[in-house]
Amino acid sequence: MLALVKAAPGPGLSLEEVPEPSPGINDVKIRVRKTGICGTDLHIAAWDAWAAKAIRPPLVVGHEFVGEVVEVGSNVYDFHPGDIVSGEGHVTCGVCRHCLAGRRHLCAHTQGLGVDRDGAFAEYVVLPVTNVWHHWPRIDEDVAAIFDPFGNAVHTALSFPVLGEDVLITGAGPIGLMATAVARHAGARYVVVSEPNARRREIAGRMGATLAVDPGERDLADVQRELGMVEGFDVALEMSGAPAAIRAAMDNMAHGGSIAVLGIPTREITLDVNEIVFKLLTIRGIYGREMYETWYKMTVMLQSGLDIRPAITHRFPFQAYELAFATAASGDSGKVIMTWSPQADG
Repeated sequence: MLALVKAAPGPGLSLEEVPEPSPGINDVKIRVRKTGICGTDLHIAAWDAWAAKAIRPPLVVGHEFVGEVVEVGSNVYDFHPGDIVSGEGHVTCGVCRHCLAGRRHLCAHTQGLGVDRDGAFAEYVVLPVTNVWHHWPRIDEDVAAIFDPFGNAVHTALSFPVLGEDVLITGAGPIGLMATAVARHAGARYVVVSEPNARRREIAGRMGATLAVDPGERDLADVQRELGMVEGFDVALEMSGAPAAIRAAMDNMAHGGSIAVLGIPTREITLDVNEIVFKLLTIRGIYGREMYETWYKMTVMLQSGLDIRPAITHRFPFQAYELAFATAASGDSGKVIMTWSPQADG
């Protein structure tokens, strides 16, 4: 089969023929229809310091996908050929304390699809049945392809109660954009997005942001005054990994406020712990999704009218992967989709 491969250490990816995977007795084999490009994929393609440490080539990359079941293992009874599915990209051990307690998202032995095991940028992918998600029948396939990052957005946005609260989102990449829509859908009073890129600020407005501001041009304290806020933001969702964004969020929090951190810094950040203590702040790190409570929440919100499609800005055939990756890396895009199957919908 054809797959997008990190063949050797160093920058770049290549489209190559690799062996078609076969399912084990507890696995599901899926014909990939569409995939989404993630920041992790960009790190692997660029071969930055994180990728050089984490990735062991050769490796089929990619973890955001939607596809059609074509074969199941002998122990699999609840999935059938023709089912439209996505996959949870964190393959957990199943036997540690957290897995046995039903807290699989906390498993310390997680293997990442397209990071620690061959991924989904391919014509076929195989996953354990416990990692396969059966989609609601009327879901848009572009949306189904990005359930993985959509789950990051939902997990982050709903880490703390947002109903009636004032929410700050720092960083309007694809996940920040989706989190904007989720916070609005969940009943936040104000959703303020801080993002230097003008196109992403425009998309944030379409996804429900009360205001989308350039942090280089406008101070968040000024934004608070415009909105009539008197105590600061109740909840912050840090999506950028930028040191200045994290500090700005802390400076503009209400006493007792809560910060969910999904963005990954590229270097160590110093924070004023006195500010955390005396403002009684709660800071929570977010990684991945809750399996599978977040997936249920995603589906139900889509069924009740949430629309994340404005976050998808570009679509390419997989053969144009170099252009697709360049577009995703440009910073001037939302989510980028690649189509793998000619049967996939438009």
